[in-house]
Amino acid sequence: MRTTVTLDPDVERLIRDAMRERSISFKQALNEAARLGLRGTASKPSRKFTQKTFRMGQTQEFRCDKALATADALEDEEPTSLNPPQ
Repeated sequence: MRTTVTLDPDVERLIRDAMRERSISFKQALNEAARLGLRGTASKPSRKFTQKTFRMGQTQEFRCDKALATADALEDEEPTSLNPPQ
């Protein structure tokens, strides 16, 4: 694709430097710069996210698969700690 691009002087200098360092054409240097800029820096490889987990003890007193039933049971109980003594 042909297009006209107006480059800032500092960007042109960077492209010309890349041309000299790598012995490549202006087109190649500009395309590489655009690819790197749009994809992110190539020198920084992305790391795979790993979730840290922790043991919560030997016994499981609360069953997560019965969470709704537990919430219903707690909702039906009289909240004694919320009522101040008279």
